[in-house]
Amino acid sequence: MPHAPTTRRRLLAGTGALAAGIAFSGTLSELFAGTAEAHGRRGYGPLVPDPDGLLDLPKGFRYTVLSREGDPLRSGEGTVPGNHDGMGAFAARRGRTLLVRNHETRHTARLGVPPVDGLTYDPAARGGCTSLELDSRGEVVAERVAIAGTAVNCAGGQTLWGTWLTCEENEDRAGTNGCTKDHGFVFEVDGADPRRTGAVPLTAMGRFQHEAVALDPYSGIVYETEDAFQWPFGLFYRFLPDRPLGGTGSLRAGGELEAMRVPGVPDLSAIDEPGTSFGRVEWVPVPDVLARQTPIREQDFGPRGITHAQKLEGCYWGGRSVYFVSSYARSGEGSAGDHYGQVWKYEPQRRRLTLTVVFGPGTDVRLPGESPDNICLAPGGGLMVCEDGGGAQHVIGVTRRGEVYELARNRQNLGTPGAPEWGEFAGVVFSPDGETMYVNCYTPGTTFAVTGPWR
Repeated sequence: MPHAPTTRRRLLAGTGALAAGIAFSGTLSELFAGTAEAHGRRGYGPLVPDPDGLLDLPKGFRYTVLSREGDPLRSGEGTVPGNHDGMGAFAARRGRTLLVRNHETRHTARLGVPPVDGLTYDPAARGGCTSLELDSRGEVVAERVAIAGTAVNCAGGQTLWGTWLTCEENEDRAGTNGCTKDHGFVFEVDGADPRRTGAVPLTAMGRFQHEAVALDPYSGIVYETEDAFQWPFGLFYRFLPDRPLGGTGSLRAGGELEAMRVPGVPDLSAIDEPGTSFGRVEWVPVPDVLARQTPIREQDFGPRGITHAQKLEGCYWGGRSVYFVSSYARSGEGSAGDHYGQVWKYEPQRRRLTLTVVFGPGTDVRLPGESPDNICLAPGGGLMVCEDGGGAQHVIGVTRRGEVYELARNRQNLGTPGAPEWGEFAGVVFSPDGETMYVNCYTPGTTFAVTGPWR
């Protein structure tokens, strides 16, 4: 997730590009629950400086720190790991909420995920997930390791049956960097009962630099993004399970992995006009899903090639479409064009791909709207985006008119007063009842619960 800082930003979303709206299910008339239309002004108003120097929020909102790196895990299994990243939220028993949190920790990490018998894939790897259980008042009552021994767990996605799919953004082979097993896989994690899922890679879903996944609730197809910094850039995939929507463990039954080809478009960064659509999207079988000799993005997909994009990151399902993010593109690094973030929509029934939002060069890094990363939908149909760029870092909202506004700002300065630096946000997600937004600060690893007048 972390990348070289950028310097400028501007939102280039065309008016009405998102007017159709996005929703978890059914139809809604607005993209963001909290737009100017709903509140009489853009967003929820200006951010109020936090006297504790952690998180600035609009008036009427408040936060609670649920967990911080270095603190003891309540389970006694060690300390809370660092590099808090993607996260899922699930309804639990007796009105409780379960959070499953990724840790994008590398093999040499000081605060890696503690190994636990029966939950550790590769003892040499320090990534994984922890789970937090919150009672009906939102207080943490349990915190434990959910999977260990994985590598650079970046983002992921939730299943319909209450498990978390955690993704390795790493392609180390056994025998390299001390690894005892191959990496680059997706793992299914049951946060309530981690031993039910164990530490088993879903190999049929491919071995590559995974970022995020989103599950189509109608067909059971799983969409996957690949975060690649350098050319050849990553691909957008779909996995067709042999047992779609089969519940916990069903993804282990295998399936077919395909990559997206947009005819005539080898690089999505070349498209810069919001509303541009392609109605002939093709899906091409991946030659070698385990990338035994060659990374998938470098494999031979035939004379017409395949479609790439730099920094494919956030991925989510809304309505009857899957949305995914390209965090940025830089022509100096091999991309066909330059932008500071794109949001794409793919409609499976129409095989149509549409560019909905473009973030582009601007002037002021203090303003929100650069390098979108993790992304989620609010219960009212809203869009929340975590920034991962240069300068100040925000959780931002996007209105249906293509405007951005601040919802939260990270105040934890990693630099100096004269040269401040702020860690990115990650893992934004809402509670099952829609009353609480959970979000991580990547460094120092901090998990917040945010409540306020969402409606």
